[in-house]
Amino acid sequence: MNPFPIIASVTKEEQIPKMLQSNVERINLMTGHIGNLESIIRQAHDSGKKVYVHMEMVAGLGKDSYAISYLAEKFQIDGILTTKSAAVTAARQAGLKTIQRIFAIDSAAIQTAIRMINSSQPDEVELMPGLMPRVIRELKGTIKQPLIVGGLIRYEHEMTEALASGADYISTGDPAMW
Repeated sequence: MNPFPIIASVTKEEQIPKMLQSNVERINLMTGHIGNLESIIRQAHDSGKKVYVHMEMVAGLGKDSYAISYLAEKFQIDGILTTKSAAVTAARQAGLKTIQRIFAIDSAAIQTAIRMINSSQPDEVELMPGLMPRVIRELKGTIKQPLIVGGLIRYEHEMTEALASGADYISTGDPAMW
């Protein structure tokens, strides 16, 4: 198990100072815009953190391979977080790490997600929501990538249960858990 398996999901710009002072080593950046992205990433890197940019949630970014290449070259990001298989492929070609986010809304959605994962081959997978021990165990047994779980996790016992069920990391937007 990872010694500190928490990833900071930074969903509001007001969280940035807390993230910078936290013990997390990785952040999933889900706020900001093209105009302040360079500053946020520089501050995070200067504080020793790896930055994964959520392609669908940071404002002003295109959703194509050009935007991904630009983020890699101009901002030196460490990776991307996305729900799109094409973005995973483009990021891998740009030399970035990738997290494919999937949503477990029903059995069919999970089966579709497994097919996408097998096709796009992301470096890691993030399962949303993260409060499903049985689904965590089953998905972890089906994929070869490290598994991140997030969404709706509010208490330490929920983190412990998710990790015991096979999750490799917990992503949370709660600065108290960072």
